[in-house]
Amino acid sequence: MANELRQLVDTANAPIFGIDIDGNVNEWNDKTAEITGYSRDEAFDKPLVSTFIVKNLRQSVQDVLDNALKGNETSNYELEFRTKSHEIRYLLVNATTRRDVENNIVGVVGVAQDVTETAKRDRAVAAMARELRQLVDNANAPIFGIDIHGEVNEWNAKTAEITGYSREEAFTKPLVSTFIVPKLRH
Repeated sequence: MANELRQLVDTANAPIFGIDIDGNVNEWNDKTAEITGYSRDEAFDKPLVSTFIVKNLRQSVQDVLDNALKGNETSNYELEFRTKSHEIRYLLVNATTRRDVENNIVGVVGVAQDVTETAKRDRAVAAMARELRQLVDNANAPIFGIDIHGEVNEWNAKTAEITGYSREEAFTKPLVSTFIVPKLRH
């Protein structure tokens, strides 16, 4: 049974890694090795946080691991692993307390999902949205919009300059009855 469990962990299609109570790697399956580029031998006995976690997340990841070492597990925590080739892999991790046969806490096991492509796509979409927002806000032409009820939901700086109404004043007001002269409302 133990050999079957070892094989299951080693060949799982999800990254599985673990630490002992001192924070050193003591579990590193094939998928974790594939994703990070570090072999099991290269990872074993290395401090997980300082070796493999990006600098700006080290304290929060350490906090998650410290909590798990106290029996307080964490689900769906996103962390950034630094690969051997200095790339970043985004992993969604469940940090589970590891116990021995006498129920003593002996470490933490992380079972993860590689969400790198989704994270990159989300960041690209967010960047594009920021750029579009900046383009609309700073355009040298009036740009305004309405929702399905005809109420203002877009009002850029040029529109505010021309009309004298700020974005805050215009938002949620009915465009036609508020801003269009009566003879042009038909």
